Amino acid sequence: MQTAFTNIGERMGRSQELSEFKRGTEIGSHLCNKSIPEISLLLNIPHSTVSDIITKWKQLGTTATQP
Repeated sequence: MQTAFTNIGERMGRSQELSEFKRGTEIGSHLCNKSIPEISLLLNIPHSTVSDIITKWKQLGTTATQP
């Protein structure tokens, strides 16, 4: 039996980092007055991730990840 998740990190909610494109799409959706739950459903990512990215974007003014 094969599951939808390929490793334990994904099963526990720790999947790979979002791409720059997906983070930009999230910010664009936010700028179009979409709510966090709407963005989460549209992009199929958790509410907490959406909230974190929007918060960091507001603080730093960029979607780039910090080293």
